[in-house]
Amino acid sequence: MKPVLCFVFIFLLISGSFGQQKPRRAPDPNRQKALQLEQQGNIAGAQAAWSEVNTANPSNPEPYAHLALLKARQGDYKAAVPLYRKALAFNPSVTSVRLNLGLALFKSEQLKAAVIEFNTVRKQLRTNSPESQRVDVLLGMSYYGLAQYANAVPYLKAAAQRDQQNSPLLLSLAHSCLWSKQFQCVMDAYHQILTLNAESAEADMLAGEALDEMKDNEGSTKMFRAAVAANPKEPNAHFGLGYLLWTQKQYPEALQQFQAELDNDPNHVQSLIYLGDCYLQLNKPEEARPRLQKGLSLDPSQWLANLDMGIIDSDSGKNELALRELNQAARLKPDEVNIHWRLARLLRTMGRKKEAQLEFEKAQTLNKAADEDLYRKIANGAKRGNPSEPQQPELPQPPPAQ
Repeated sequence: MKPVLCFVFIFLLISGSFGQQKPRRAPDPNRQKALQLEQQGNIAGAQAAWSEVNTANPSNPEPYAHLALLKARQGDYKAAVPLYRKALAFNPSVTSVRLNLGLALFKSEQLKAAVIEFNTVRKQLRTNSPESQRVDVLLGMSYYGLAQYANAVPYLKAAAQRDQQNSPLLLSLAHSCLWSKQFQCVMDAYHQILTLNAESAEADMLAGEALDEMKDNEGSTKMFRAAVAANPKEPNAHFGLGYLLWTQKQYPEALQQFQAELDNDPNHVQSLIYLGDCYLQLNKPEEARPRLQKGLSLDPSQWLANLDMGIIDSDSGKNELALRELNQAARLKPDEVNIHWRLARLLRTMGRKKEAQLEFEKAQTLNKAADEDLYRKIANGAKRGNPSEPQQPELPQPPPAQ
């Protein structure tokens, strides 16, 4: 269960650009004019003046660096990148220009290239200098944007220790810890966030997901209830609570939470699917069908909806329709035992005994594999020296209504 999260640039810690190093040379009136226009904020005039300086001395890196900076100040980071690269081609040792190149790549979401530049710069900076600390933040956020969460954690953690009042940074750290399965790190970040905002629904949800991964159902449910109480409009808060209740087979209350999520977002696909499944579990197929159909119309890849529709059609004697739905569910989720078991029952009802037997055998094979995996996890827990309390394996989700 991963709530969708948008990529956030942490500009509270980084400046828009870094100063240019100016080579010592005899005063150049054209250069002085360009600098003066730049300082006055006359971008068009400064660009024209730096272009004149560049024409007079094409091998001078400074005009390229300043032209790149002017592009960046206009928000045209992609256009700034080749100009910074041109400046570095003439003089690769100017650290400030390489910093600005990395920042332009970062802001134009060319994150892989940005990481390369930031790592190069980081080696050239004094440890714990303000510039080095800014680069660490940028590296952490670049890895975060690349979904390389384990790489992001040490940089974001160090930055959060230096700036313990920065909620967006702490939230980014908590997300990175969650998605790299460092659950205690999530809880540490959560407690820091609470000191800044005791009513942070997003933080409650992150803690809830971490506790869910740690198999603490009670603690996880408590966190999601806190998130709903803190902000009933928080995206995915009701769905997260509903999902936890669904896994615990508390279908009436789960149904209420899925409906609350849909009140906030009528096209929330997963809430539609799980709401339909709750109605089916409560033996209300007439309520389940329209929710499942709408969910499938929005996202045809939802195998649970196909399975439930197959069950509804099978129970109402629409065997051909049921077979079509169940076969589609099997294509989407070939390792789901309940799909093959349902297919076997339906095919046997239709007199297709050989096909039914094949589906029964698939279901038995999958059950055997699941049992062996469970025993292996228990044995691994015992080998780690804790035979009385082995690591709790991930349990399969409850099947739809029988």
